Amino acid sequence: MNWQSNLIKNLPWSDTIINKEGKQKVAEKIAEKVKDGDILGVGSGSTVYMALFAIAKKIKAERLNIKAIPTSVEIAMACSNLGIPLTTLLDNRPDWLFDGADEVDPDHNLIKGRGGAMFKEKLLISSSPLNYIIIDDTKLVNKLGTNFPVPIEIFPEALLHVEEELSKLGVEGLLLRPAKGKDGPVITESGNLILDVRFNQITDGLELRIKSITGVIESGLFINYNVEVLVA
Repeated sequence: MNWQSNLIKNLPWSDTIINKEGKQKVAEKIAEKVKDGDILGVGSGSTVYMALFAIAKKIKAERLNIKAIPTSVEIAMACSNLGIPLTTLLDNRPDWLFDGADEVDPDHNLIKGRGGAMFKEKLLISSSPLNYIIIDDTKLVNKLGTNFPVPIEIFPEALLHVEEELSKLGVEGLLLRPAKGKDGPVITESGNLILDVRFNQITDGLELRIKSITGVIESGLFINYNVEVLVA
């Protein structure tokens, strides 16, 4: 028996979708890659959201049997709304993944996590043999950190310890990310906090140095990952 509810059916995207026409084109490119039997890793962001509509249309037209592993609650809800079956990493490994990014440098290194889902996103990218990063050209930068800080998810009780350790890595600015729809800070789906950190310089070894700090769950730095970038 299905729930008789309009909450999921009428769930809108949480923000204005910019460059909608360009994102629609890259969303259709992603849908073209879907084939019967695929297990898809599904990232976060508005371009990913639009790609799900194109994929759902193809599933219906071609009667495809696919499953999706979502990185966030909102993407899981979107899949449910569109009739795309869900699975987990405990049951399946993704055949390929598509995701967005906040910044992409010329070497295809990334900053991700503005939506707060970088832990699951990095877990899925690490688990997938093929990863497509879908962006518009505003996300292309010559140097990481140009437009956005590096998000870092941390265990709440480690807040002050992590702040102290990060200060040793050349921090220009550090902010506990505040929530918009609630009082206080953002709480991630894993019950953690997010620090948005600007560094003097982002080097190849910085991702590992951040991750080595006790209390850090994950960072939004994706250095030297196996990704193919599709630009709207």
